[in-house]
Amino acid sequence: MNNQIKHYENKLAYEMDPSDLYAGFENGEDLIALDTRQTFGYDKEHIPTAINIPHRDMTDETTKHLDKSKTYICYCDGIGCNASTKGALRMARLGFKVKELIGGIEWWKFDGYATEGTKAVSGSMFECAC
Repeated sequence: MNNQIKHYENKLAYEMDPSDLYAGFENGEDLIALDTRQTFGYDKEHIPTAINIPHRDMTDETTKHLDKSKTYICYCDGIGCNASTKGALRMARLGFKVKELIGGIEWWKFDGYATEGTKAVSGSMFECAC
């Protein structure tokens, strides 16, 4: 039984679903949405307030401006994409606190949340204290 409990504790320690991310934004938690896709995907559509660093470009140099006290929620297109996993691994290796967004931007939209970009969709918006 202990192994099973540990498994689920680990999942929750390293993953987050869209409703938890939205609630975290609403509650002012120190979360940063990090789009790990290529720039053209981010430009087309992204989670409001998200920053974009493609996973292939993550280095000490490209992340030196980021605050290591925040938790970065890595996301990509969805379950058919592993850019968020690659990005979360790279960010963790660079010393950042990270979680992976389950379902990516597709499940974010599926849950009814708004996106920004050239192909933005309307939906629930959070009040950003940015």
